[in-house]
Amino acid sequence: MDVTLNETEVRVLGALMEKELTTPEYYPLSLNALTNACNQKSNRDPVLSLDEAEVVRALDGLRFKQLALLSGEGGRVPKYRHTLVEKLRLDPPELAILAELLLRGPQTVGELRTRGERMHPFPDIPAVESALEELMSMNPTLVVRLPRQPGRKDCRYAHLLAGEPASAPEQPAPPEAARLRVQAENERVARLEEEVAGLRGEVAELRRLVEEFKAQFE
Repeated sequence: MDVTLNETEVRVLGALMEKELTTPEYYPLSLNALTNACNQKSNRDPVLSLDEAEVVRALDGLRFKQLALLSGEGGRVPKYRHTLVEKLRLDPPELAILAELLLRGPQTVGELRTRGERMHPFPDIPAVESALEELMSMNPTLVVRLPRQPGRKDCRYAHLLAGEPASAPEQPAPPEAARLRVQAENERVARLEEEVAGLRGEVAELRRLVEEFKAQFE
């Protein structure tokens, strides 16, 4: 599946996947329900404020990419659903993990287990790792393990439906205590040199004024 989604398409697809797993009785979703799901303040990062026109454009993009479609179920109101089960043969554990990554961005295995519980019960960490392995082994792969960030114990995982995730800028290592002391000493010496230079300037100015004053009586 060689597609690249934009931010709105990622949110719409993630919301469709989430609601299928958490509230199947209300799935597929109407445009109004889908817009509300996209704009939820809980379980979303970042929180968005999409209008229905933006959601419609995202749905059109997903339908073109064969990732969503207008449901064939009856009813007066058009309803929408995703097609990842048919297209990629994803099981509920994999759907839950991928939906969580779409809705919240890169996360650790522990975060995925805790946050994904509302969509699918994971008995332990290995169950989450198994779902991640399945997603990473697909061709093309849907999930990637990110390099561990400095100061972090665990690696994070990210989806690849929006392309390669941007790398977080590397944080420089904190300076050693001795270096901090040297920097403080250098700053203190620099301040003293600046003060001495200022005093020398003032003394020179005073000497000039004294000379001018003396010259008046010669």
